[in-house]
Amino acid sequence: MILRVNRYRPGVDDAPVFQDYEVPDREDWAILDALTHIKDTVDGTLSFRWSCRMGICGSCGMNVNGEPKLTCGTFLTDYSGPVTVEPLRGFPVIRDLVVDIDPFLANLSKVSPWLVREGEEPETEFAQTPEQLEAYKQYSMCINCMLCYSACPVYVLDPDFLGPAAIALAQRYNLDSRDMGDRFDVLSTEEGVWGCTFVGECTSACPKHVDPAEAIQRYKLTAAMRSVLPFTRRRP
Repeated sequence: MILRVNRYRPGVDDAPVFQDYEVPDREDWAILDALTHIKDTVDGTLSFRWSCRMGICGSCGMNVNGEPKLTCGTFLTDYSGPVTVEPLRGFPVIRDLVVDIDPFLANLSKVSPWLVREGEEPETEFAQTPEQLEAYKQYSMCINCMLCYSACPVYVLDPDFLGPAAIALAQRYNLDSRDMGDRFDVLSTEEGVWGCTFVGECTSACPKHVDPAEAIQRYKLTAAMRSVLPFTRRRP
């Protein structure tokens, strides 16, 4: 199998170039295995991120034949011809397949991704019913792989857009019965939910079925109601 890998080496390449590598076409090999084979036995200068190899850490996200994928869960047998591997779209490339994640992390921090409480700290735990947990559980499954950002045409064209994962993370806390925070000023903006055109590619790309597109549309309804009825409770 031929892997056509996007290479960019600062100080060597003026612009990204593609380099072809021949790898064993093994039935049990993921794209990440093929990349590791290249680095270990063919070209040690190839750079890419990976960690757990089990679809949990979110480190190995790349564009495979034009689609954002976790390379640890995308197999050579899924493809019949040359496989093109590129860095995620929408992020500055540091080297080869490694992108700068600082803009993504900055967007996550904007939504106050923690439980916001008012008053004194309680002396006992915050008990929740199974129904209260189920209200936000889906949005808590995000592994920060950034595939939704690479799939989102809005973010790729406008890096000021807060992005699918950040908005879904905000909803994870908005829907938590223990949270008392107010994220309206961050979310109800053109850079927030109103920048989304509801293409839905973020949900299609998500390997954990978080459905950020749904999270965005749900908060649009919340924001619209609050704009009409400013004293409406913020809880979606």
